[in-house]
Amino acid sequence: MTVLDGRPHTALMVVDVQNAVVDEAYRRDAVVATIGALVDRARRAGVPVVWVRHADEELVEGSPGWQIVPELQPAGGEAVVGKNYGDAFEDTDLESVLAARGAGTLVVTGAETDACIRSTLHGAFTRGYDVTLVGDAHTAGDRSVWGVPPPEAVIAHTNLYWSFHAAPGRTATTVPAAQVTFG
Repeated sequence: MTVLDGRPHTALMVVDVQNAVVDEAYRRDAVVATIGALVDRARRAGVPVVWVRHADEELVEGSPGWQIVPELQPAGGEAVVGKNYGDAFEDTDLESVLAARGAGTLVVTGAETDACIRSTLHGAFTRGYDVTLVGDAHTAGDRSVWGVPPPEAVIAHTNLYWSFHAAPGRTATTVPAAQVTFG
């Protein structure tokens, strides 16, 4: 259904599941395990897994905190896209990586819900992708000390509003990992 011509395939995106990003994230272990199971399912189905890794002044490239968590590791041949902005498409080669794989549908997982996940969801959707958010495979840290709702509310709100997002010729959905279909 994507508006991207010649892009009939799906890709699984794992966004910023890095040590320093998810170290104290809400339901960290459960979310990482859910993402791991999705990665395994995607690999078995021959669906490309695309890893996204953030770097900035606080998350220094090459540092231990910048590394993808040990429970999840890219396999040989899987793309790892470096980024410096919330939207994984902004000033990266993500679009060409996905085009080379014929991906017009994205299944999105990762962190932080209220930053890079939201930015990447919207970035993909406005670029013409069909985008599925895996409702139990994204997380955020607790920033309630700054007036932000607690992470469980941030996640619930994102899951809700993404399931009602719409635009001509594209789909936006939120589903639990058990309902993700790669095909």
